[in-house]
Amino acid sequence: MRADSIDLYTGNANPELAAKVARYLGRELGKAEVFAFANENIFVKILDNAREKDVFIVQPTSRPVSTSIMELLIMIDAFKRASAGRITAVIPYYGYGRSDKKDQPRVPITARLVADMIQVAGANRILTLDLHQGQLQGFFNIPVDELTAVHLLSNYIKQRGTENLAVVTDLGFAKRARTFAEILDAPLAIVEKRREGNNDHAEVLNVIGDVKGKRVIIVDDEIDTAGTLTETIRALEREGVVEITACSTHGVFSGPAIERIEASSLREVVVTDSIPLPPGKTSTKIKRLSSAPLFGEAIRRIHLGESVGALFGKEAAIAEEMVFWDGEHAGLTPNGTAVRSGEVRGRAAQAKLKR
Repeated sequence: MRADSIDLYTGNANPELAAKVARYLGRELGKAEVFAFANENIFVKILDNAREKDVFIVQPTSRPVSTSIMELLIMIDAFKRASAGRITAVIPYYGYGRSDKKDQPRVPITARLVADMIQVAGANRILTLDLHQGQLQGFFNIPVDELTAVHLLSNYIKQRGTENLAVVTDLGFAKRARTFAEILDAPLAIVEKRREGNNDHAEVLNVIGDVKGKRVIIVDDEIDTAGTLTETIRALEREGVVEITACSTHGVFSGPAIERIEASSLREVVVTDSIPLPPGKTSTKIKRLSSAPLFGEAIRRIHLGESVGALFGKEAAIAEEMVFWDGEHAGLTPNGTAVRSGEVRGRAAQAKLKR
């Protein structure tokens, strides 16, 4: 593959994130038409020459979930038929990730079904961020690079000070939360919860660990309706914590989530921009960190055949630099001059791609 043959495209699920990734890499987004006819049939046309190119399609399978999935599948098929050299599906948020096992009689394993569809469509590789469970990688028979926002989120908290902190999570996220706690040099507590039925409601039964008088950081992979988060907050308040912040990779914020967050005692909710905020819903308590430099750096490394795992090993300091990368304003002065490190790193990434 030629060193300059990388192409970045997006569907309609999160074009803002794709534009930031392109900016980080110092490239323009590829041109493609992706829309639905009046009969809701989705149409895709690639407007660039894709032959033998290293194609990356940025498309989280978030709301509207079925449309986002179909756009991704059809785009992959279009590039396969356009003779792309390699097709990487960049899926910042993997929808249906919670349907990963047969935990009730006569139910599907939808996470596996979606994985099968992506492979049959023609994807050669997957790049994603904090799957609901790491075992989901095993549903694919193609390479999967799973990034994590743990370093990005924990370093943001670190900048605010780590005095008297405790990290709280549930059993499902305990392994990654342990890394979170180690970075902050804080103790880890576990909430025991019980989920009843299929109505997105979970009852928090116990908090295992000492959190009394602590500034607590609740960490999880996603916040959906914020029902579980609200129950966790109540349980922590009964334990006598002095401050509560929530950190999550994916801010889904379905249904009454924003209203619940606003009505809670949370100081702040920190998420990434893997998913756009629901239309017309905002909150002064929500802080969004850009995952664009994380994806951009991983894309550059995949394209050049470099280690992606090194991002979270000896080179984890890169994540610290990414915390304040300004993707929305790109660090521009009024006359358009770039002044911030994110733009500088973007130019450096572009230079490495050209070498």
